[in-house]
Amino acid sequence: MKASIVNMDGKNSYVYMGSYGIGVSRLVATIIECFNDESGIIWPISVAPFKVNIINLKNSDQECYQKSLEIHDLFEKKGIEVIFDDRNESAGKKFSDSDLIGIPFQLIIGPRELKNGNVELKTRKTNEKEIISFDSAVDKIKNKILEE
Repeated sequence: MKASIVNMDGKNSYVYMGSYGIGVSRLVATIIECFNDESGIIWPISVAPFKVNIINLKNSDQECYQKSLEIHDLFEKKGIEVIFDDRNESAGKKFSDSDLIGIPFQLIIGPRELKNGNVELKTRKTNEKEIISFDSAVDKIKNKILEE
Protein backbone atom coordinates (compact mmCIF):
# COMPACT_ATOMS: atom_id res chain seq x y z
CA MET A 1 0.00 0.00 0.00
CA LYS A 2 3.09 2.19 0.27
CA ALA A 3 1.76 3.80 3.46
CA SER A 4 4.34 6.03 5.04
CA ILE A 5 4.78 8.34 8.00
CA VAL A 6 7.21 11.11 8.80
CA ASN A 7 9.57 9.75 11.42
CA MET A 8 11.34 11.67 14.21
CA ASP A 9 14.12 12.64 11.79
CA GLY A 10 11.60 14.25 9.42
CA LYS A 11 12.03 11.53 6.81
CA ASN A 12 9.36 9.41 5.20
CA SER A 13 9.34 5.89 6.55
CA TYR A 14 7.18 3.02 5.38
CA VAL A 15 4.78 1.48 7.86
CA TYR A 16 5.27 -2.20 8.63
CA MET A 17 2.61 -4.24 10.28
CA GLY A 18 2.30 -7.90 11.14
CA SER A 19 -1.03 -9.55 11.69
CA TYR A 20 -1.53 -13.15 12.58
CA GLY A 21 -5.30 -13.26 12.44
CA ILE A 22 -7.81 -13.47 15.19
CA GLY A 23 -5.81 -15.46 17.73
CA VAL A 24 -6.89 -17.67 20.60
CA SER A 25 -7.22 -14.93 23.21
CA ARG A 26 -9.58 -12.94 21.00
CA LEU A 27 -11.65 -16.03 20.25
CA VAL A 28 -12.01 -16.88 23.94
CA ALA A 29 -13.07 -13.32 24.76
CA THR A 30 -15.60 -13.36 21.93
CA ILE A 31 -17.09 -16.67 23.03
CA ILE A 32 -17.43 -15.46 26.61
CA GLU A 33 -19.01 -12.20 25.45
CA CYS A 34 -21.58 -14.08 23.38
CA PHE A 35 -22.29 -16.99 25.73
CA ASN A 36 -22.92 -15.88 29.29
CA ASP A 37 -25.61 -15.00 31.79
CA GLU A 38 -25.73 -13.34 35.20
CA SER A 39 -24.08 -16.40 36.79
CA GLY A 40 -21.10 -16.62 34.44
CA ILE A 41 -19.90 -18.28 31.26
CA ILE A 42 -21.94 -20.82 29.29
CA TRP A 43 -19.35 -22.63 27.18
CA PRO A 44 -20.67 -24.13 23.96
CA ILE A 45 -19.94 -27.85 24.15
CA SER A 46 -17.73 -27.78 21.06
CA VAL A 47 -15.19 -25.41 22.65
CA ALA A 48 -15.62 -26.07 26.38
CA PRO A 49 -12.31 -26.73 28.13
CA PHE A 50 -14.10 -29.49 30.07
CA LYS A 51 -17.45 -31.07 29.25
CA VAL A 52 -18.32 -32.26 32.77
CA ASN A 53 -17.69 -30.96 36.27
CA ILE A 54 -18.08 -33.66 38.91
CA ILE A 55 -19.15 -31.97 42.14
CA ASN A 56 -18.67 -34.06 45.27
CA LEU A 57 -21.07 -32.65 47.86
CA LYS A 58 -19.46 -34.36 50.82
CA ASN A 59 -15.73 -34.98 50.70
CA SER A 60 -15.77 -36.62 54.14
CA ASP A 61 -18.13 -39.35 52.86
CA GLN A 62 -15.83 -42.11 51.57
CA GLU A 63 -18.48 -43.58 49.24
CA CYS A 64 -19.15 -40.17 47.59
CA TYR A 65 -15.44 -39.64 47.12
CA GLN A 66 -14.83 -43.10 45.67
CA LYS A 67 -17.84 -42.87 43.32
CA SER A 68 -16.65 -39.44 42.17
CA LEU A 69 -13.23 -40.87 41.33
CA GLU A 70 -14.79 -43.90 39.66
CA ILE A 71 -17.01 -41.87 37.36
CA HIS A 72 -14.17 -39.42 36.64
CA ASP A 73 -12.08 -42.34 35.37
CA LEU A 74 -15.01 -43.67 33.30
CA PHE A 75 -15.37 -40.28 31.56
CA GLU A 76 -11.65 -40.16 30.83
CA LYS A 77 -11.72 -43.68 29.37
CA LYS A 78 -14.51 -42.55 27.03
CA GLY A 79 -12.43 -39.53 25.97
CA ILE A 80 -14.73 -36.98 27.62
CA GLU A 81 -12.94 -34.02 29.20
CA VAL A 82 -13.86 -33.95 32.88
CA ILE A 83 -12.86 -32.09 36.02
CA PHE A 84 -13.49 -33.18 39.60
CA ASP A 85 -14.28 -30.53 42.23
CA ASP A 86 -13.08 -32.12 45.44
CA ARG A 87 -12.33 -28.86 47.24
CA ASN A 88 -13.31 -28.49 50.88
CA GLU A 89 -15.86 -25.80 50.09
CA SER A 90 -19.60 -25.59 50.69
CA ALA A 91 -21.99 -27.01 48.12
CA GLY A 92 -23.20 -23.48 47.33
CA LYS A 93 -19.65 -22.30 46.62
CA LYS A 94 -19.03 -25.28 44.35
CA PHE A 95 -22.29 -24.67 42.47
CA SER A 96 -21.67 -20.94 41.98
CA ASP A 97 -18.06 -21.52 40.88
CA SER A 98 -19.18 -24.18 38.43
CA ASP A 99 -21.77 -21.80 36.95
CA LEU A 100 -19.18 -19.03 36.82
CA ILE A 101 -16.68 -21.06 34.80
CA GLY A 102 -19.50 -22.46 32.67
CA ILE A 103 -18.72 -26.13 32.18
CA PRO A 104 -21.66 -27.54 30.15
CA PHE A 105 -22.63 -30.35 32.56
CA GLN A 106 -22.47 -30.64 36.33
CA LEU A 107 -22.66 -34.13 37.77
CA ILE A 108 -23.56 -33.75 41.42
CA ILE A 109 -22.70 -36.65 43.72
CA GLY A 110 -24.09 -36.58 47.24
CA PRO A 111 -24.86 -39.20 49.87
CA ARG A 112 -28.65 -38.85 49.70
CA GLU A 113 -29.02 -39.68 46.00
CA LEU A 114 -26.07 -42.05 45.94
CA LYS A 115 -27.68 -44.38 48.50
CA ASN A 116 -30.40 -44.94 45.86
CA GLY A 117 -27.80 -45.43 43.11
CA ASN A 118 -28.47 -41.98 41.62
CA VAL A 119 -26.70 -38.71 40.90
CA GLU A 120 -27.98 -35.31 39.83
CA LEU A 121 -27.23 -33.90 36.38
CA LYS A 122 -27.43 -30.18 35.70
CA THR A 123 -27.16 -28.73 32.20
CA ARG A 124 -25.53 -25.30 32.46
CA LYS A 125 -27.08 -23.90 29.28
CA THR A 126 -30.69 -24.49 30.42
CA ASN A 127 -30.17 -24.90 34.18
CA GLU A 128 -32.29 -28.07 33.93
CA LYS A 129 -31.68 -30.64 36.65
CA GLU A 130 -32.56 -34.30 36.59
CA ILE A 131 -31.92 -37.32 38.74
CA ILE A 132 -30.30 -40.16 36.81
CA SER A 133 -28.80 -43.48 37.77
CA PHE A 134 -25.09 -43.53 38.51
CA ASP A 135 -24.62 -46.36 36.01
CA SER A 136 -26.25 -44.42 33.13
CA ALA A 137 -24.53 -41.07 33.78
CA VAL A 138 -21.58 -41.44 31.41
CA ASP A 139 -23.68 -42.65 28.48
CA LYS A 140 -26.40 -40.04 29.11
CA ILE A 141 -23.87 -37.19 29.08
CA LYS A 142 -22.06 -38.66 26.07
CA ASN A 143 -25.39 -38.66 24.18
CA LYS A 144 -26.09 -35.05 25.22
CA ILE A 145 -22.66 -34.03 23.92
CA LEU A 146 -23.33 -35.74 20.60
CA GLU A 147 -26.74 -33.99 20.30
CA GLU A 148 -25.14 -30.54 20.28
